[in-house]
Amino acid sequence: MTQDSMASGLQRGGFILFLALISIALIIVVWPFASSLLWAALAAIMFQPLNQRLLPIFKQSANRAALAALMIITFAVILPTLWIGTMIVEQAAELFLAFRDNEIDVSAWFTKIFDALPAGIQATLNNSGLGTISSLLDRVQDFARESTGVLAQQAVVIGGSALSFVIAFGVGLYVTFFLLRDGPHIGETVVAALPMERSIASKLTTKFLSIVRATIKGSVVVGLVQGALGAMTFWVVGMPSVMLLGLLMAVFSLLPALGPAIVWLPVAAYLLATGAIWQGVLVIISGVLVIGMADNVLRPILVGRDTGIPDWIVLITTLGGISLMGLSGIVVGPLVAGLFLAGWTLSKNTPANPAPDAAVE
Repeated sequence: MTQDSMASGLQRGGFILFLALISIALIIVVWPFASSLLWAALAAIMFQPLNQRLLPIFKQSANRAALAALMIITFAVILPTLWIGTMIVEQAAELFLAFRDNEIDVSAWFTKIFDALPAGIQATLNNSGLGTISSLLDRVQDFARESTGVLAQQAVVIGGSALSFVIAFGVGLYVTFFLLRDGPHIGETVVAALPMERSIASKLTTKFLSIVRATIKGSVVVGLVQGALGAMTFWVVGMPSVMLLGLLMAVFSLLPALGPAIVWLPVAAYLLATGAIWQGVLVIISGVLVIGMADNVLRPILVGRDTGIPDWIVLITTLGGISLMGLSGIVVGPLVAGLFLAGWTLSKNTPANPAPDAAVE
């Protein structure tokens, strides 16, 4: 190896090291706004078709089209979400105070439900130790108190860091505007800069976009619709904290098999056990025929041909994402799983040494 080649290798290695260090430094600097940047990118991906449709209306003015799309996103999605979130936090805080002051006795609820069950079921529960152990009921009440306490604490945190929230919110809107306007160009630049074959990079990009749309439309949107239907049902039958119950249904809709039934079944059982017969029957009918069927009807319409992810993988990655990143993990977890599956699928279907023509294509 000549001295010039060694010097060239050292220079290249030094440049790569510089790129790695400056990239890490950039990640550290922007990390406080990671969630804002993530949701801005997701919003730009989801609403880029809307931006493209607005371009002809505004005579191909990219700035005006992006601004109009951002206004639609703000008034149609963001502001209603903030309003609903505020109501949910208020209801969670009220429930926490009710549990803390023993105004709500979960043990008494369970006792009423147990007494209303047929004698055979009562005997089975007693034999299994689930019908007479008061500590079990105490644990249930402690769990309910702690769960609402967490939400109430989050409300205090949000209120205490209002300035940080406003800044992050502003950054998210600002970045969304530029991603809507320059998204296609940025995407092409990123694909060209990826250290892999152009054909593979293009396939991964296409797969990534389809996974994003399938995850958000197939999981988040369907879950929100089921939660809204559940909240309206609970409001009709006179249940308290309907927004909070609707949120729980939206979250549990990510679970395969039972899904929202984890919420509406206990509510129906409580109503029937306390003598509210028509209310309990209405919750069951709505749960089976309306809420349960919403997933089967909406998912094919919203997702279409987009690539879906198996339910059990969605469940595991969603829970793991939430534990690591909080609310953003609802989307990040399935996205990572989808890219993992896409990458290994491409590696299986791509020859180890593709022909030059194939690589060019």
